Amino acid sequence: MTTTSIIIVPGWRDSGPGHWQSLWAERLAHAIRVVQDDWITPTRSAWVSQLEKTVLAAPHPVVIVAHSLGCIATSHIGPEAAARVCGALLVAPADPERRAILSDFAPVPYAALPYRSIVVASSNDPFCPIRLAGAYARAWGSEFVRMQNAGHINVESGHGEWPLGWALLQSLEGEHGGHAQAAVRPAVSSAAL
Repeated sequence: MTTTSIIIVPGWRDSGPGHWQSLWAERLAHAIRVVQDDWITPTRSAWVSQLEKTVLAAPHPVVIVAHSLGCIATSHIGPEAAARVCGALLVAPADPERRAILSDFAPVPYAALPYRSIVVASSNDPFCPIRLAGAYARAWGSEFVRMQNAGHINVESGHGEWPLGWALLQSLEGEHGGHAQAAVRPAVSSAAL
């Protein structure tokens, strides 16, 4: 059975306690969390470099679990790191043109990603209009999951464990026989949709 390395890529200002990324990092024994030197004033070169180093150092093929600006950093990785990625869950992508502090990440690449990816976005995300998230998904060749009124899909919008996301991660992992199936799984309910 093939094993994958789960790499968790937080967004601007990191994902704190109670955020689904933090909860998953605790649950998945082999998860690797990308740690940036500067969470407050991010630069594309530093963030992408740190992500690429993490991907290239991973012991197995990689499944990325990114949130917000982490999705945009993921879209910028170079071909050597991208070749190690076998799947990506890209949740609530940011719009770096909406906030001056994130503008270094613009323009966002509009090229197909060379691995299976799923973009999850909310109809009322304050940081990225749903139409833009859909445009990212089309450009990246990603499957697109539209959530209704789910905010930024973080703690503030009521997404702690986030069972739907866990199920989507399992679908990516299932193709590569990774870790998520072996972990304790919360039930997916229609309320999560």
